Amino acid sequence: MARRFIVEADGGSRGNPGPAGYGAVVLDPATGEALAEAAEFIGTATNNVAEYKGLLAGLRAAHALDPQARIHVRMDSKLVVEQMSGRWKIKHPDMRPLAAEAKTVFPATQVTYEWIPREQNKHADRLANEAMDAGRIGKQWEPRDSRAALATGSARSTAARAADEAAEAAAAPRTPAAGWGAAADLGTPATFVLLRHGETALTPEKRFSGSGGGDPELSAAGRRQATAAAAALAARGTVQAVVSSPLRRCRETADTVAARLGLEVRIEDGLRETDFGAWEGLTFAEVRERHPEDLTAWLGSTKAAPTGGGESFATVARRVAVARDKLIARYTGKTVLLVTHVTPIKTLVRLALGAPPESLYRMELSAASLSAVAYYADGNASLRLLNDTSHLR
Repeated sequence: MARRFIVEADGGSRGNPGPAGYGAVVLDPATGEALAEAAEFIGTATNNVAEYKGLLAGLRAAHALDPQARIHVRMDSKLVVEQMSGRWKIKHPDMRPLAAEAKTVFPATQVTYEWIPREQNKHADRLANEAMDAGRIGKQWEPRDSRAALATGSARSTAARAADEAAEAAAAPRTPAAGWGAAADLGTPATFVLLRHGETALTPEKRFSGSGGGDPELSAAGRRQATAAAAALAARGTVQAVVSSPLRRCRETADTVAARLGLEVRIEDGLRETDFGAWEGLTFAEVRERHPEDLTAWLGSTKAAPTGGGESFATVARRVAVARDKLIARYTGKTVLLVTHVTPIKTLVRLALGAPPESLYRMELSAASLSAVAYYADGNASLRLLNDTSHLR
């Protein structure tokens, strides 16, 4: 049965047109829990344009969670609801492309629209105002700054709920965990043991090596690392399935581990590395010399793509989140090894922690390192391990 989400969205302009921003939230219809939030200051625009951009952001956030879900959109903009429902024509040239883009996120059969009074749309309204407040001082809204769920009382944030659970767990008697397993009173999570592939010839030289260039094999050092990781995982004895990125270096690493564990390898395309475009095979210094402006933009925003049509980190995050949710559903209550790359592992860790996008630049992941994240049935996640290389010493 398809999952269901509620998307609430709003937009505002202080001047109409004037400094504008939008806010959107994806809610679990059963619990009211906020599953995702989005907000952005968009510069000078009208209320209607900001509202459409809020709708688009909410639909994209829901799509990242589950592209097969059925979506019920609730907005206090009669104009947007009636136009997207097909009852009113879209006459304004600024809104036509936004409406057309919104219709491409999900098939029309998966989305319904409902008008609600403004007082019932406080969560999205608060996010939009937070975005405009940030824009007023020359900044962009960040997820860590959100107070919308707390202000409206409509849902508790995942971070707040996780903090409560951590406090309760600290006070309660503890049950020893086996391997990466969870204490019995928390239920059995889906646990992803995240293994970065072993070295290739490009790894020691710190060259960009994504999914858009060559497909290098493991080096001799990389094969030794894969063997060491396999031995460590066999000693743990908790891995029940192996899933790999389709790229060769990951498949070779996964095959080594799976052979040791007596398991088959399943390929998941969503775990592939970022496409680094024209930067593939270059060092950081070479990219700075050849494409300085593009590199500066890329370091300053996860929405910026590498030179030559590569993927932005925001794009990668969306596909990794889709792959994550699919694998959680497939391996509920099990421990699965995901053999993948730097960006997908950092993204899974960032999303589990609810950390801001710039945290991607502040993590170190060595070749053949192990990390682990547990995912619980209530939607919470727990980082268990990060960049463990003890098996390589």
